[in-house]
Amino acid sequence: MPIGPARMPLMDHLGELRMRFVRIVVVLFVALVFFYYASNTVAQFMLEPVKGLNLLPMDADGNVQLYTFGAAEAFGVRLKIALWTALVGCAPFIIWQIMAFFLPALKPSERKWFVPTFAVGCALFIFGAVFCYLIIIPAAFEWLTDQANDFSQIMPQATLWIDIILKFELGFGFAFELPLIVFYLIVFEIVPYSKLRSKWREIYVTLLVISGMITPDASPVTMLLMYAPLIAMYEISMAVARAVMGKRIQEQKEELEEAARLDAEWEEEWADFKARRAEQKAKRKAAEED
Repeated sequence: MPIGPARMPLMDHLGELRMRFVRIVVVLFVALVFFYYASNTVAQFMLEPVKGLNLLPMDADGNVQLYTFGAAEAFGVRLKIALWTALVGCAPFIIWQIMAFFLPALKPSERKWFVPTFAVGCALFIFGAVFCYLIIIPAAFEWLTDQANDFSQIMPQATLWIDIILKFELGFGFAFELPLIVFYLIVFEIVPYSKLRSKWREIYVTLLVISGMITPDASPVTMLLMYAPLIAMYEISMAVARAVMGKRIQEQKEELEEAARLDAEWEEEWADFKARRAEQKAKRKAAEED
């Protein structure tokens, strides 16, 4: 996609913004229409990991037949599938249009990071979605449906099953962006590497909380299945950052050590100053009493 010049009149900037917004709307609309008519195929693909649970009714062709209640529910389910599939499918185009609008305002040293960021971000999202599709969804639904075996019969409602699968996929896709976030926190020196390394206990607890918030069910199984790869990706991103920025990380460490040394010297001088003041006050008080 072409990138405009850095300096343009205000109206030209607004015109470019409108042009990119129109492109996004048109592409989203076309994708929405396409995926709406292909929603049955998309739904069958989404439900493929849970077919082995023997809970879903099948037709003669082996396709899953979920239950809908009410005249509008089937339309709502198809529209939801089409909308989220279109958003995810068009996300690279949307992100690039936004980036292309803001890139001219950045310095060349900052601009060079965005194309690798774009590629890595898309790859991580896809990896998270595929991991969820192959590993998480079968395990999560198996555990959840097993809870009803003793006292109830599960009625697979289309709205609920499609909704929870979509939330799983999106949650894991965004959660797998963690390495990119950690890497840029270190690259742009927002948080020093040594601080992230020393605060690993707090970070592990934070990732556990995030895992519980992102997973759409209350299952400890899915929470732990998300928590484990998040920990692994965090450690991998730390290792990659150290390998790429080893010299800068060492400089940050030395700067922090120097700052700590200066703070300790200042505190020691302040303590000596307060002790001398206290001693002088004691002497004056003693002289006044004499």
